[in-house]
Parts: sequence; C-alpha cells; structure tokens
Amino acid sequence: MTSTDSSSGTIARLEAAVARNPGSADAWRALGDAWTARGEAANADAAYAQSIRASTRDPELLRAADALVAGELAVAEPLLRARLKRAPTDVAAIRMLAELASRLGRYGDAEKLLSRALDLAPGFRAARHNFALVLHRQNRAGEALEQIDLLLVDDPHNAGLANLKAAVLGRIGEFDDALELYDKVLAQQPNQPKVWMSYGHALKTVGRQSDAVEAYRRAIALEPGMGEVWWSLANLKRVSFDAADRQNMRAALAGELSAEDRFHLEFALGKAEEDVAEYPAAFGHYAAGNSARRALVRYDAAEIEAHVSRCAALFTPEFFAERSGFGCPAPDPIFILGMPRAGSTLIEQVLASHSAVEGTMELPDIPQLAGRIGGRKLRTQDSAYPEALADLSSDECRAMGEEYLSHTRIQRKTDAPLFIDKMPNNFLHVGLIRLILPNAKIIDARRHPLACCFSNYKQHFARGQAFSYDLAEMGGYYRCYTQAMAHIDQVLPGAVHRVFYEAVVADLEGEARRLLSYLGLPFEEACLRYYESDRAVRTASSEQVREPIFRGGLDQWRHFEEWLGPLKDSLGPALTQYPYST
Repeated sequence: MTSTDSSSGTIARLEAAVARNPGSADAWRALGDAWTARGEAANADAAYAQSIRASTRDPELLRAADALVAGELAVAEPLLRARLKRAPTDVAAIRMLAELASRLGRYGDAEKLLSRALDLAPGFRAARHNFALVLHRQNRAGEALEQIDLLLVDDPHNAGLANLKAAVLGRIGEFDDALELYDKVLAQQPNQPKVWMSYGHALKTVGRQSDAVEAYRRAIALEPGMGEVWWSLANLKRVSFDAADRQNMRAALAGELSAEDRFHLEFALGKAEEDVAEYPAAFGHYAAGNSARRALVRYDAAEIEAHVSRCAALFTPEFFAERSGFGCPAPDPIFILGMPRAGSTLIEQVLASHSAVEGTMELPDIPQLAGRIGGRKLRTQDSAYPEALADLSSDECRAMGEEYLSHTRIQRKTDAPLFIDKMPNNFLHVGLIRLILPNAKIIDARRHPLACCFSNYKQHFARGQAFSYDLAEMGGYYRCYTQAMAHIDQVLPGAVHRVFYEAVVADLEGEARRLLSYLGLPFEEACLRYYESDRAVRTASSEQVREPIFRGGLDQWRHFEEWLGPLKDSLGPALTQYPYST
C-alpha cells in the first residue's frame, strides 16, 4: 500500500510504523482507519486484516489471519470454525469469520457473527464498524446509522466514519445531510480523492452538475490515474472531454494501474472518443473495458435461462387462480422493470412528477427476498426458488408483502400514496411480486434491443448487471427477459403495462396519459414537465431526465453496427420481432 496524498504524511508515517513493528495491532488498525478516511476500502480491509493478525500470537489464529490477508478464504474458514468449536467465545475468531463471510457475500452469516461478538464484547469497536458495513450492504440503512452513531460518540472527528455515514445517508435519499457531512470531511482532510469522488456522486444525484464536475476534477488533480473518477465524469453524459483530457487518459492507461482503474479508464476514453466521432477507437476502448470487467465478475448465462424456464413451468394460470387473495393488498408500489438503459428513468421521472407518486430508487428488497426464499448460501448450491413459492401459505405471502412495505418505508420522504421501485432486474421476480403484492402495478420499460444493449455495453455499472460486459451474453439476457415477460402476458393478461421508449419519444403526452390510466390516476400537466423536478436521480440517465425529451439515443448504436454481429446473433427473435424500427 502506498500513499497518493503528497500533502499528508499520516499514511506514510503509519506504514513506516508497521514496517518497524509489524506486530502492532494498534498501528495496523490506525492505518486501516486512515485508509478508510481516504475512501480506499481495499487498502483499509488489508490493514484491518493485518490488525487482526497482530492482535494475537496464537499460532492457529495466526494461520487463519495469514490466509485472510492472502485472500485464501478456503484455507481460513476451516481453521476458524475449528477454533470456534473449541473456543466459542473467542471474539477475535468470531470477527475474522464474519469478515470471511462478508467477503463471500454471505452478509446474513456475517451479521449473526458480529452480533454475537458485540454481545460478548460491546466495546469491540472494530467489530461494530464491520457490523455497520454489513448492515449497509444489506440495505438496512437505519440500523447501520445506529451503529455508526454509537462509534461517533467516542470518536466524533473520525473522518472515515463520517464518510461511511454520508454514504449510508445517500443510500436512503438524505442528500442534504450527506452533503453536509462530505463538506465537513473535506474541510478536515481536503486531499482525499475518493472522498471528492463520493461527494461528486452526491452532487450529481441532486442535480448540481457543475459542482459535481468540480468535485470530480478535484479528485483527478489529486490522483490523475484514478479511473473511476474519469468514468464518473464520462457518466454525466452531458460532459465532453477535450483533447487534453483524452491525452491524460491515454497517458494514464500507458502507466501502471490497478485492474479497476484500467477498465474504468477504458470506458471513459471510449465515451471521449465517441464524442468526437472516432468510432473505431471508441469501440476498441469499450471492448477493452468490457473484456477486463468481464474477467472480474461472475455470470452464468445458463443459470438465467434455467430460471426463466423454471418460472414458466411453475407460473400457470391455475397457479395464480389457486392463490387468489394471497398477499398484502396494499396498492402502494409501482414496479418499473426490464433492461437497464431502456428508458425506465424517464418513465419514473414522468410519474414522480405526479402529486400521487413518489420516486425512490432501484430498491434491492425483492431480489433479496427471492434469495432468502431460495435458501442458497453458496453459488455451488441449488436454489429452491422459484419452486419454493408453491409452498408459501396465504399468511406467509401477506407477511412478505408487509415486510417489503416496511423495509422500503425508509426510502419514502413524502406522503404520496404510491411509490416507485425501479430495480430493472425485478422482471425475474414478477411471480413473487404478484404473490406478495397482488395490487402492485408493474410497468415493463422496453427499448429497441440494439439501442438498449449497446447502451448497456458502453456503461460500467457500479454493481450488478454482470451480463452486460459481453455482447453475446447481453443478447441472451435480453432474449431471456422478453421470454419471461411474454410468459407473464400469457398467464396474467393485462397485469403488466408495457412502455416502448420510441413511443415515449414520439408522443410523450399520449404515453403519459396511457400510463396514468393504467395506474388509475388523473392526468397532471406536471408529468409533461418532468425535467423541472428537483428530485434526486441516482441512475446513469440523471442528466438526460433533467431536460426535455432526449432523442439522441435512438440511433447511436448505428455508428458501431459493424461490430455488433455477436449481439445480433444472440438476440435472435427478440431482434426480428421488435415492434419498432430505429
């Protein structure tokens, strides 16, 4: 780990301290705190792991800690489980096992372990910090904030905790408070590039584009090779890079970079080259970025295909008829689903401009609920979902619907009776939604497959959407999506309202009136002036939906058509049967 902040010697001094005395748990922990304050999660995790290693001289725990530091989780896990079988109250071992579970994405297991550690040792601050992170990663912002506030009582000026709290506040839409915290952190430690980037994200979300650009530029000035901030600038869509920017990105790519910085820079430079009509160069950078990203993510196309087939076998007209009256009858949620980059943010902005509708964000609650029903803890295990839905009772379905409404309440800031959940991947869970929330409305946002898929290919997503980094896999995913929705149309006719992006661009008022009629709402002129709304928008289309109808995306893919053969082949009938040409 090396410091990138030339104006501060804190990290350098701590690195020197741990080099002199690698057995000092306190020094490693302080180094982890310093990296956390900079927003360097990977370096912070490595330092905290070294702190755990140094906290004990027990040979067994040392071996487990060494394995954790090296990322050898399959080695660490049996050592820690054996240790806890003999010493079930060893809080250091409990926290280490929780760290391992967290790295594997088993956040429920990590939560239980950390809760146990804190029951045994309430003053174990490192475990409490981990506990807050795990709660945050499970979208349980209120509980995460409680833990962070407990830590801040004893350490009110901890920049790392303030940065984490700002991120949690942003997750639940409390952007004014988040921005205030970022201001305080940066006033204390102004030379933190990743904090400037996080600040830029929050500013972009609330529509302060010029301030966001300034924040991103501050981050670049501090760390010119930080690929994610270059991509964050590119992701503003309306920002154009000049020749000096393009040269600086090329220079950064020619140097030593982490894999993450490199693929972010490739995506950003692809956008920069496309903006100046250098299409072969642009596609080359997009292809390089996607290839590098694909190598780092897990995606199993066969699993998606099997899931769609299993849903088709399970969800018959008889299945739903037999469960009439199941679920929570509240009509509050409006689910907008489909492919990313299909116009869902525009639809949300139109609807959220209505006095009866509140926009929230892409809520993870339905996929999390599906995962819990499936009961799979490891990727190598089979999931019981969706077949397990057949075993749910009426009371269980009602409880799940009520749980969804309760968990999403924190996202609602107004008294509007309806709210939007814009998680696109919920198309995989329409059957679950109908069981637990039978009166919820479902809107399928659809866009020409080549325009939609290539827009995804140009986009690096902060999380999820692992299908989007390979043209053939993307075409297969789009095809699965259309198959899944066609089946729902067959077994639940009229349950889903479909909106074609091209139709919205051609006739906004007509499509808005159709949408509102489906929702049972009266027409309001404000829906046509959606771009005047000052609500926070957290997706890649945040700048486009602050303007009148954006027509520029209809044909951008045509500049790259010569390279889209694998996509066309994989789309198959999803391409040839699309009702709108572009």
